[in-house]
Amino acid sequence: MQVGIVGLPASGKTTLFNALTRGSAATATYGGRTEVNVGVITVPDSRVDWLADLYRPRKVSPASIEFIDGMGGQEARERRSGLGADFYATVRKSEALAVVVRAFEDEAVPHPKGRLDPVADAHEVISELILADLGVVERRLERLEKESRGAKADRARALRQVEVFQRLREALESERAVGEVGLSEEEREAIREVELLTEKAVALVLNVGEEQLARPPESAERLAEYARERGYACLSLSAKVEAEIARLDPGEEAEFLEAMGIEEPGRSRFIRVCYEALGLTSFFTVGEDEVRAWTIRKGTAAVAAAGKIHTDLARGFIRAEVIPFERLREAGSWNAAKEKGFLRLEGKEYRVQDGDIFHVRFQV
Repeated sequence: MQVGIVGLPASGKTTLFNALTRGSAATATYGGRTEVNVGVITVPDSRVDWLADLYRPRKVSPASIEFIDGMGGQEARERRSGLGADFYATVRKSEALAVVVRAFEDEAVPHPKGRLDPVADAHEVISELILADLGVVERRLERLEKESRGAKADRARALRQVEVFQRLREALESERAVGEVGLSEEEREAIREVELLTEKAVALVLNVGEEQLARPPESAERLAEYARERGYACLSLSAKVEAEIARLDPGEEAEFLEAMGIEEPGRSRFIRVCYEALGLTSFFTVGEDEVRAWTIRKGTAAVAAAGKIHTDLARGFIRAEVIPFERLREAGSWNAAKEKGFLRLEGKEYRVQDGDIFHVRFQV
């Protein structure tokens, strides 16, 4: 899974990137950074740990998330606000966007607009994303309209897509995100290659100061309401505090969290929010060679899950052997679970459930 981190200058998005990835990317005010930061983290999952203890495999592969903190410096120098067209290319391939908005006060790093209004900041970022998508849609429409006058073989496909992209243009011109249009699965497939920003799942991240952790600012509820109205996920954290936590070893981290009165690191909460926003779930493959967690969307069919492991498994799919994780843990081993009748044989259309232990019978 890939998550792009976006936000206005001085919102703390690179500090959040460091907190999430335990990194040390340089932070700067406004125009000081022009490179892209990329970091990968593993998704903590006690089920993977238990399966690794059971199978003692040569390799353990937890699920992972790649975070992309794109450049914003050039646009910031030119406008002292906003994100900039060059920035978007770095996050278009992301499956979700984390929009960082600021609630903390820091005289050394003033807000570029001279305000502390997280809802206004969120709206400005979303408006920038809509504007960027509108440019992409208009360019695609120009191309499709040329194709619709071309060879007969291309004409019918182009005309169908023209209708879809015209609907998107109308929505974007009305400041509505692509995700609000209500496209069918076939229509979503038709627009997938253009990687529209406002079709992606969005999590609003309210970046608060340390002193605001115990008493959240009034703007937190307003931002949560803004998120609910648009179907976005929302959470509050202090990127600065989380970055400090990320530099600690596990023992020191537990002591620090207790001293700060923080029940769970923001990193863990953020991962959970990303999974919920994207409707993601995990299934597992096990054996002496490897124990691996696979991330899929909820409702994924067994044959599609098999294809995620290897295309041959989908092509030659016969049946999936499935044991729910809790049943395997109860039985203590695959064979014992099978003897207790916990193993099921499922067909292509079975919807894979969170925690399924999955083995594919196939023939090619």
